[in-house]
Amino acid sequence: MPPTGDDDASTLTEGQEVPAPSPAPDEAPTTVEGATVVAESVDGPAAVGGTGQAGSDDTSVEVGVDEPTPAEAVDATDTADRSAGSETTVGAVGAGAAVGAGATAPVGAPVAVAVLDRDDEPRELEGPEESTRGRLLRRLLGDDTLRLGSTPRERLTGWLWPLAVTALAAVLRLWDLGRPHTLVFDETYYVKDAYSLLVNGFEATWGEDPNPAFEAGDTSSLTDVGSYVVHPQVGKWLIALGIQLGGGVGSSAAWRIAAAVCGILAVLMIARIGRRLFASTALGTLAGLLFAVDGEAIVMSRISLLDPFLMFFVLAAFGALLLDRDQARRRLAERTARRLDAGEELRDGPRLGVRWWRLAAAVLLGLALGTKWSALYFLAVFGLLSVAWDLTARRSIGVRHWWRAGILKDGVVAGVAMVGIALVVYVGSWWSWFTHRQSYGRLWAEQNPDQGVLWLPPALRSFWKYHQDMWGFHNGLETPHSYSSHPLGWIVQWRPTSFFYPTEVSGLTGEAAQDACGASSCSQAIVALGNPVLWWCAAAAIIVALVWLFRYRDWRAGAVLSGLVAGWLPWFAYEHRTIFTFYSIVFAPWVVLTLVYVIGLVVGPKDLDPRERRWAIIGSGVLVALIVAVSAFFYPLWSAWIVPYDFWHSHMWLQTWV
Repeated sequence: MPPTGDDDASTLTEGQEVPAPSPAPDEAPTTVEGATVVAESVDGPAAVGGTGQAGSDDTSVEVGVDEPTPAEAVDATDTADRSAGSETTVGAVGAGAAVGAGATAPVGAPVAVAVLDRDDEPRELEGPEESTRGRLLRRLLGDDTLRLGSTPRERLTGWLWPLAVTALAAVLRLWDLGRPHTLVFDETYYVKDAYSLLVNGFEATWGEDPNPAFEAGDTSSLTDVGSYVVHPQVGKWLIALGIQLGGGVGSSAAWRIAAAVCGILAVLMIARIGRRLFASTALGTLAGLLFAVDGEAIVMSRISLLDPFLMFFVLAAFGALLLDRDQARRRLAERTARRLDAGEELRDGPRLGVRWWRLAAAVLLGLALGTKWSALYFLAVFGLLSVAWDLTARRSIGVRHWWRAGILKDGVVAGVAMVGIALVVYVGSWWSWFTHRQSYGRLWAEQNPDQGVLWLPPALRSFWKYHQDMWGFHNGLETPHSYSSHPLGWIVQWRPTSFFYPTEVSGLTGEAAQDACGASSCSQAIVALGNPVLWWCAAAAIIVALVWLFRYRDWRAGAVLSGLVAGWLPWFAYEHRTIFTFYSIVFAPWVVLTLVYVIGLVVGPKDLDPRERRWAIIGSGVLVALIVAVSAFFYPLWSAWIVPYDFWHSHMWLQTWV
């Protein structure tokens, strides 16, 4: 169902005729002074293109119609966003007609409001004109969002269901977390570096072949000589915290507990983010469930690499920006209403003051940068997305030069604040490198007084030189690897990364194999493979979301695709270097959100005829059940069970997975 979008700013002046589709037999026209509008059925597209109107979307403009005054724009209230999960649909609100086109009415005039209540019976209400603030809130946020959490029961279930799927995620991630008790894949770098940070305060070198001793709890081969590392320290500090609190270096579960906790909390975050994004507890819980059972999310929560921490921080930043969007729009509605009710000119609209959630997002993005540099793309994309939300908000309240006002009053401030704070947090995350002179490269400026950026203080000059070396390493990493993959295949998990397949198990024969797995040959694997049904369906859902974004200007489509733009597309510029499919864990939350978004479109809003929704709900339920069943089937290969070779081979659906 194409949305009507709560950012819609299309308006019509009083007395202008609004073309509308012919009403169905059970639809009654809503009459507003000077215009007659029939609210379209909720399963059809929003009115697009009417007389003098370029479209009913976020970027619609008036063609051939005099621009309304700010007060008229406020009165011309559009349809509330019909995202899935709504309990009522307002046919016409305030003094305006619904479905993407508005019509003004004199102040104080009675208005007709067509409402579908929970029994799906339309009723006609007449009452005094809604307040300016109320009309603005409906325009800026939509009825579904305004109803979200409006009752104690809804607030309770809004937490209970997300917590339930989080509990499931905890079981899948924490169960026998220490298996295998060996450093897996790049844990050989990050876990040992984390322990070195804990002991020395900086990453130091180790002696010859330190892994077997380290796995046995022997760390005597750690030196006090700085080691050249190519990633920032935040993720490694979190691993170190897990080692400190989880039982020490001798516990492989302690190596991984920090990644597991972040993976569990990510499920709770995506459930709550989905609830707010889609204005539906059911869809938010579904997003949490799908992420809880996804194979890549499970594997990357059971292995101590940096990518799960990066995913955690950028997802948290996205959630903070969603909260900022709602809070800023409520503030904008309140301050604009006061100005208009006082008879003042709207001009460029009010300033919105300190945006604390936006600042929190900047801090989180700074921590993400302090984990891996690829967070820089999220900083850019999320910053632009937040400013775009501000621009459409000012246009929706009737600001004539909304683009100028949005850029000057919101965009410039947002850019300086977000980039500045993220940069400060990033540099601050290297505090231990600055405070320990034994850190690799810390004394470069003192040893090379006539080189580098000479106007910088010595410590920062060394810091800059170190970053130049790190960039050269990352951009030039072309070491062949059997599991490297092109980013085009990531979205369908074409070449998943095999983290663990020990010959000690696969080489067992005879009685030893029977004892280990009950068969003549055995396998033990950790494959970072996303649930194939989920990812394949999500790949198709991306196409649908793109259509809804560009055809219907649905802001939710832009939101769910933003993480893919930031986390996936930039890697196409680095296809020449050695890269892996497991990098996709960073944008996996948005893969899930995109699929859930399209499921919401298929199911439609609650006010549809139950018969029209029944088969869509059944079909969606079957798909979800299939995804959960496939996850149960693959879980042994995600969590290093020792299984018969034939069982492992039955999971290799594609030759590229072997």
